Amino acid sequence: MELVPVESSMISAVAYDDAARELLVIFNSGKTYVYSNVPREVYDGLLRADSKGSYMKDFVIDMFPDRLGMPKRR
Repeated sequence: MELVPVESSMISAVAYDDAARELLVIFNSGKTYVYSNVPREVYDGLLRADSKGSYMKDFVIDMFPDRLGMPKRR
């Protein structure tokens, strides 16, 4: 999973694991969340979004199961 830095007032970096369908989001607050069962299209949309924070609120937060912390190592 490769971290991609993003320009956002809410998020500092994101990553996606195709095999696990997990979206990793590092927020500017320092907290890291992993969202499960996220389709690749949602991740691609996040990368394309002009406002990453708005996209997260509209399409990710409260839409997919999440947990605090880093993804599990395989």
